[in-house]
Amino acid sequence: MNPTLTFETAYMKTAPKGPEASVPNLTGMENMQNKTAFYLDEDDEIYEAYGKLTNSYPYRDYTCYTRECGIHPVKTAVLENEFLRAVFLPEFGGRLWRLTDLKAGRELLYTNDVIRPSNLALRDAWFSGGVEWNIGLIGHTPLTMEPLFTARLENDSGMPVLRMYEYERVRRMVYQMDFWLDEGGAFLNCRMRVVNHNPDVTPMYWWSNMAVPEYEGGRVIVPAESAYSSGGGSVYKVPVPVVDGIDISYYKNIPGQVDYFFNIPEEAPRYIANVAPDGYGLLQYSTRRLRGRKLFTWGNNSASARWQEYLTEEAGRYVEIQAGLGKTQYGCIPMAPHTAWEWLERYGTVTLSGRSDSFEEERERLTAMVRDEAGETLEKTLRDSHGWAIKPGEVVYRGSGYADLENACRVRRGEEPLSPHLDFSSEDERQTPWRIFLETGHFPSADPADMPADCMADDFWYEMLKEQANQTQSTVSPDWHLLYHLALNHMARGKNREAESCFCESIRQKENAWSRYGLASLLCLEGREYERAVSGMEIGLMERAGDLSYVKEGFQVLARCGGYDALIRVYEQLPENVASESRVVLEYITALYQTGRYKEAYALLTAEGGLVVADLREGENSIVCLWRELRRALHMPEEEVPHVFDFNAESRYS
Repeated sequence: MNPTLTFETAYMKTAPKGPEASVPNLTGMENMQNKTAFYLDEDDEIYEAYGKLTNSYPYRDYTCYTRECGIHPVKTAVLENEFLRAVFLPEFGGRLWRLTDLKAGRELLYTNDVIRPSNLALRDAWFSGGVEWNIGLIGHTPLTMEPLFTARLENDSGMPVLRMYEYERVRRMVYQMDFWLDEGGAFLNCRMRVVNHNPDVTPMYWWSNMAVPEYEGGRVIVPAESAYSSGGGSVYKVPVPVVDGIDISYYKNIPGQVDYFFNIPEEAPRYIANVAPDGYGLLQYSTRRLRGRKLFTWGNNSASARWQEYLTEEAGRYVEIQAGLGKTQYGCIPMAPHTAWEWLERYGTVTLSGRSDSFEEERERLTAMVRDEAGETLEKTLRDSHGWAIKPGEVVYRGSGYADLENACRVRRGEEPLSPHLDFSSEDERQTPWRIFLETGHFPSADPADMPADCMADDFWYEMLKEQANQTQSTVSPDWHLLYHLALNHMARGKNREAESCFCESIRQKENAWSRYGLASLLCLEGREYERAVSGMEIGLMERAGDLSYVKEGFQVLARCGGYDALIRVYEQLPENVASESRVVLEYITALYQTGRYKEAYALLTAEGGLVVADLREGENSIVCLWRELRRALHMPEEEVPHVFDFNAESRYS
């Protein structure tokens, strides 16, 4: 059959992600790449910690989801031929959600039975399953829960092509993904294009994260003899496949949560496979630019099982195999100015007969198969497809308006537009205040009772904000709203003295919770004047007591500053719908513990079978630590951690 591309609506069990937070996450999160020691060879070249960031500003997080799922319509794009059916989710970062082997009637990917946000991505909300396309920043992409521009076109062979694309705001890069099936082809083609339109070398990050079934007796096969791993605050190399007496290619052998970044020789083909005991599984291979391959497992212990349960309902367990531009995820890689990087990935079925216990034998067999399948033809396909890859498509779904706004700025500066073959027109209203600013030169004021304009971080806007603030000062004091955004931009550039001055002046001009949050966050990060930070944050919280996202961010600031008495005072005046949210409850319980109210804290923590926090962060052990500390404070006997609280899935490497 000729390949087809259709756009459909599926009804899936989902928990809505909720609105963006009303304030950006300024205090950020701890990031392993920011504090790890590296013990590597001089020729490893993994760009350790290059491009590291402490937060995802100017994006705002998604923090207002719950764990309650219902049946909701979800837009899909479906590519199909006689061999494969590929289902994509354009509203969720373009996730490849299903890849079905139609001949065998088997799924090649792990497809969750729920889309339930959890706190694992750069902007908090994330869900497991399928293939996620991660760009820009170390971690799960800022766009993983965002709708992408989605278009259709045809390639030179007349095959339908699904195109998805967007503008990543931190790195200011355009990325484009073109997907198609060949007539009679048993592999999904994924042609990726990333463009650095900037005049500067820019840190670049890309990893294609494939969730695959965790088969009993399943094995990962990859053309590597060593890997990079981490533990105890350091990164080092380990042999493959046996690490400390464990054959890690059989991922069910691995006791705890761990990453292995496989060190693939330069001359080897780029591939990774997840193979069941019967020899059947998923094979992903690519052109040479996609250099890295990785295995991630939650491990195999009680806490690992708890994480897997937490992320799904009945879909079972998964592991991740991944493919990236760098050797590891410990740093980005430098991308030259005015440069486009392109590569081709393929996903399809692998069947190995006559299985061997020897990893080396299976690796050599599969390496030979990939060489026969791809050879130089894959690189040639990439080159030959460049012409139609820079032709326009017909837009089916629209994405954000940030690229369109950036193009308006580029016109003002006399620069060429971003990737002119891509249609970035959008009905997104979040950019409206900035469009007014661009057109009039005056940043619009706002009612402090309303949420401020969306955040921007580009140097272009920073200079405009400074210029208007300076012009206004000569006649009248700058507006609070202008000063708030100028302060955020100062802070994003490490100019904290200037940011503090702007936040304070913004509050003097007009009382507002937004600058109170910004000022308290700044003082908290600098580790000074905690009493001042706490008192200002308490005022802001009482002004925004009905704003769940503000309360969650504000409570984090209070906790980091030791403002537990203030947190309790605020909590006891919150409306019920905010006070009952699981993270807010956890912060309150922690404050009760910190102020010596142990019995109340323990009763709340263990009520109704134990508190389940909707936005528990990957690697966060706050609940189990709190449970243990409360029991010690109450002189209770030692017990095994209840399964509901057991999220410490780390292995001996941690």
